[in-house]
Amino acid sequence: MTASAELSMYPLISDYEQPIIDFIHRLRSFSGVTVATNGLSTQLTGEYDAVMEAITEALRPSMAAETTVSVVIKVLNVGIDPGAAVVV
Repeated sequence: MTASAELSMYPLISDYEQPIIDFIHRLRSFSGVTVATNGLSTQLTGEYDAVMEAITEALRPSMAAETTVSVVIKVLNVGIDPGAAVVV
């Protein structure tokens, strides 16, 4: 089953860029998922298990860090072409 997820990470520190960049690099290290970014979010597309594993494992270091982060995750049960309209 194909799935997509849209993630937005908000580190609650003034120097917020690096934790986001590190998170995106970790997401990109997983095979089986397509990762696209824009100014507001990161989108993943692939098989459901691969998408959820990438999110879980890439997010683990961020959650274990001393920096407080808020992460908003939306999961869709369709594949998306980043930047294109979702047709259902």
